[in-house]
Parts: sequence; structure tokens; C-alpha cells
Amino acid sequence: MSGPLTGVRVLDMTSVLMGPYATSILGDMGADVIKLEAPEGDLIRQVGPSRSGAMGGMFMHANRSKRSIVVDLKKPAGREIALDLARTVDVLVYNLRPQAMERLGLSYEAVAAARQDIIYVGTFGFGQDGPYAAKPAYDDLVQGLCAVPALIADAGEGTPRYVPINIADRVVGLHALAAILGALRHRDRTGEGQRIDVPMFETMASFVLGDHLGGLSYEPPLDGGGYARLLAPDRRPFRTADGHLCVVIYTDRHWQRFIEIAGRHDWQDDTRFASHASRTRHMAEIMKSVATIFVTRTTAEWERLLGEADIPHARMHTLDTLVSDPHLAEVGFFRTVDHPSEGLVRALRVPSQWSASQPKPERAAPRLGEHSREVLEEAGFSQAEIKQLVEAGVVSFAELQS
Repeated sequence: MSGPLTGVRVLDMTSVLMGPYATSILGDMGADVIKLEAPEGDLIRQVGPSRSGAMGGMFMHANRSKRSIVVDLKKPAGREIALDLARTVDVLVYNLRPQAMERLGLSYEAVAAARQDIIYVGTFGFGQDGPYAAKPAYDDLVQGLCAVPALIADAGEGTPRYVPINIADRVVGLHALAAILGALRHRDRTGEGQRIDVPMFETMASFVLGDHLGGLSYEPPLDGGGYARLLAPDRRPFRTADGHLCVVIYTDRHWQRFIEIAGRHDWQDDTRFASHASRTRHMAEIMKSVATIFVTRTTAEWERLLGEADIPHARMHTLDTLVSDPHLAEVGFFRTVDHPSEGLVRALRVPSQWSASQPKPERAAPRLGEHSREVLEEAGFSQAEIKQLVEAGVVSFAELQS
């Protein structure tokens, strides 16, 4: 493999999405990521359609650039395999609760005894110093705890609902990625490994409150919090005469030009439009008025007028039209990969562009246990030892799956 993290080895003991998303990016950057799975495999293998029944789209995109080994950690020999692998890696990432890792005999202390300078990263629900420490956490629960459904209701939906994206998993996964990269740099300078906890609740609370803490940032509070622009009920794609259009009228210049093309000259002397601060205070009523203007022309007419006025706008895609977007096609965002069990599949490009050491997916997502034998051989296990582990049900290989 090649890439900025070539030479870094990662033991990925995560499942579903939060941890796998982070480690897939490490793999794209050239790290050798070894995904350790239970005999039944990562649950997310079963999510969504797949040709084999064990390679759903979400799994494939979050587990590319990895190798898979199947180990039953509930058996003593499985724990020893995990420790043997930990001796060979730079980073161990898990998303069980810390209490579960301790029960498995894979606490930070146990793993650090196997490799003193290891970077041991946990992505789980809650910081271990608070009353929620032992609680389970899922994306929906963390969204609720961080007021996301309440904010959606406040924004005009009326009924609280979750964002239809695994936003907590992905945001926290990116924070875990940043923590791993920072810890690798720290170890480069000092030789020191460490334990890092990346709790979902605290991470998402920081993410949400960065926008919405508002006047609650002060003592005493200046208001009840919330960013008015984001909470305006009509902050949504504007309905046009024949569809929808996404428009951001943001700066003073944008508003001056929009007032002209909308023919609302009465707004020129309206104090609500005088500055960004005053527009923000009156955003709900302003956006409601703007919505009545957009419905008077077709999408194509608005695109021409807004384009001439240099006001930011974009068409509202569906999933079907997003995958056929001409810009994504031109930049090569999608590529077709021939997967060994799934046949031809659509893969996503690394979105960033690097002038040197460009990250790229080096492997398609692995079949369950596809690399068990080679990973064990690399760790020093003999063929006789591997055979015994298979017979004892401690490990399994892809070729043994029916």
C-alpha cells in the first residue's frame, strides 16, 4: 500500500458504523487495518441489499481498505490472539463499552502490557466519569440527548424527529480519526502511547452547541439559545412554480440583488434588512416572505436570475439524481469495482485531493474472515496452530463460509 499512513498498523475491533467509518479513512490513507470480527460478523453486513447477503452497501463503504479476521473473543484462546495482534499494531480501536472490554480481558492496562506504546482508542456512548458511563448508546439516542429532534421541531416540523443520516456516528467517527492522528504525532515526538476515549454524547453535544448555545454562552444568559437562521421554519428548499430550489441569500450584497430581481423595492428601506444581525433577528418572518416569491417562477427561471445576480443556489437532488450529478461524474467521484462476492459495485472516491500521497481505497470491503489465515501467519502462528484454532471454533476463514 501507499499513502501518508503507510507503515501504520491498526487493530479494528469496531462494528456497525462509528468506528468502522474512522478506520476506513485510516485504511484509505495507507494504514494496514485489520478488522477483527466475531464469528457472526459485523451486524451491518446485513443492512441493505447485497448479492451475497453479507455485504450491504453501508458495510462496503465503511469497511474498504481493510482485512478481516474472525476471532471468537469469548474463548480464552481468542483473547490471546487479540493480544498477539495488539503486539504488532500501532493503534487499537474499539466501540464496545469499556466494561465489556474489561470482561474480555482487553482493558487498556492488559493491552498496554502487551505493547507499551500502543494507542488505545475507545468510541462509545459516554464519558466514564459521569452517571451515564455504563449506558448503551446508539445514534438515535445521542441525537435525542443532544436536542437534535427538539431543534427540528422548533424549526417548524412540529413533531420531533431524527436527522435521516447516522450523523452522530459519522461526526464522532471523524473526531476519533482526528484523535488517532494526533496521538500518532504525539508518539512520533515522545515515544509515548496512550488511552483515548471519544464519547458520543460529549462529542455531539459540542457539535450541536457550537451552533446553538448562543446567548446561553454567557452568565447570566442573554437569551434561550438557538441560532435563529437555522431554526427559521422556512429555511428549506424553496418551492418554485414547478419544483424546488436551494438558495442562500446571505450577505448584504446578496440581499440587495435579490430585492432587485424580486421587485420588492419596499424592502430597501426596511430596517429588518439593514444588516446581517437585524436579518438574523427577523429571519423567520423574512424567510416566510421570501418563500412566497419563489413560487411565482419556475426553477429554470430562478436559476437564470440568481446566476446573473451571483446569488448562491443549487438544485435539490434526490438520491437517484445525486448519483448522476454531472460534477461528480466529471471529477471521477464514483468508480466501478469488481468485488469478489458482489460483482460490479459503485465505490466512492476519497473526497479530498492531495498534491502528494493521495489517499485511495486499496482494497474492497473484505468478506467475513477473508484474511484470517494470512493475518495469523503474519503474527507467527504455525499451520498446525491455525488448524487447532479452526477446529476449536476460535477462528474461521472466508472459504469455510457457506
